Amino acid sequence: MTGANGDDGDDVARAPWIPGPRRAADDHADLTAGPREEPEEEKSGVEPAPEVPVLTHAVLKSLLGAWALSACSPGETQAVEDHLTACAPCADEALRLRDAVALLHEDRDLDLDPLLRSRVLENCLGRRPARIPVPEWVTPYDAETARLDALLRDIGESEWHAPVRLKWYEGDRVVRRKATVAGVIGHLLAVDGLVSTALGLEDPLGAGTPELSPSERTDAFWSGLDRPPNRSIRGPWRDQSHTLIRTVSFAGRGVADLTVTYKDFALPLRDSLLERAFECWVHADDIANAVAYPYAPPSGAHLHSMIDLAARLLPGALANRRRTGLASPARHLVAAGAPGRSLHLEVEGAGGGHWYIALDSPAAIASPERAVAQVAMDGVEFCQLVAGHISPEEAAAGQDGDREAIKDVLSAAASLSRL
Repeated sequence: MTGANGDDGDDVARAPWIPGPRRAADDHADLTAGPREEPEEEKSGVEPAPEVPVLTHAVLKSLLGAWALSACSPGETQAVEDHLTACAPCADEALRLRDAVALLHEDRDLDLDPLLRSRVLENCLGRRPARIPVPEWVTPYDAETARLDALLRDIGESEWHAPVRLKWYEGDRVVRRKATVAGVIGHLLAVDGLVSTALGLEDPLGAGTPELSPSERTDAFWSGLDRPPNRSIRGPWRDQSHTLIRTVSFAGRGVADLTVTYKDFALPLRDSLLERAFECWVHADDIANAVAYPYAPPSGAHLHSMIDLAARLLPGALANRRRTGLASPARHLVAAGAPGRSLHLEVEGAGGGHWYIALDSPAAIASPERAVAQVAMDGVEFCQLVAGHISPEEAAAGQDGDREAIKDVLSAAASLSRL
């Protein structure tokens, strides 16, 4: 990835030169005159070199805008490009102008570069660092809530009531439920409330709400509404996400280990906000599919963190399935901290990497030396499996080794999904 701040004058000098428009032959010809002798350059087909004027630095700097628009004459274009090889400030300015002009092309789609927000923030913070910076482990949640909010800003009033098909796994069966775009945002608001209450903030379900699972909180929120939710739900959801990010940023380092309880399980706040970022992306994609809106996966770094969280949760999910008879029995139990049988999970594409999943005990150490199977998957596809959007059988995984271990791990990944 290359941004404007990473380029230098040499990069500008190597940029392709776009010459100005050539004059047509009959624009200036004297049609009443007889045949004329063609210059040697025209006879040979070689275009004559432009006459390069000698211009001051101030004049050359004033021509940068016209150069970026390819509106300079050939001589002026050559003079500007010669100057850019020797003047770093003008070269930087030329790059910024060229990037800006690229946004004006009519033949390109109207969606901005997904990295534009990060580049702008990085540039701003480089000039003036934030007094209270957002912790790095909060940035996936910050980014995904901001991307979803941008999608919601773009849709019309009627699209808030568009049907959204939700899908996840319970046990070994697929569960489906219909909602609307506004209903999905209400679901995110209700479940994010678990993080709010852990931080001592206001619960969107109201004070005195008993401990409920994410699904139960969603049902309680939906049933408590006087009428179907509409676009007005966006404000409370976005205000809550802003408050969470601001509170965590001011709280300091120790807050990352605060426990967030989901009734049936618990996560440290660091992982809980990463899980909320993952669900925000998954449901944003559900909404985008419902309203025919283009929506890209998270950035590679954030996707890697989400995959890492799922990989860390897999041994526990596998143990839970084994206790309920949904997975094969453990073959070689080992003491906590000892190396045990492992599955090598290789995730390809953006955000990918290598993980080793303990098969027989969540407390065992997984390692390449004890790997009995390998699964290779695309990163986005693995996340779709974890979200319950595709089944273990549908996952187009490259598989090698112990088939029973592979089936157990893929099924455990799907079991991580929920409403």
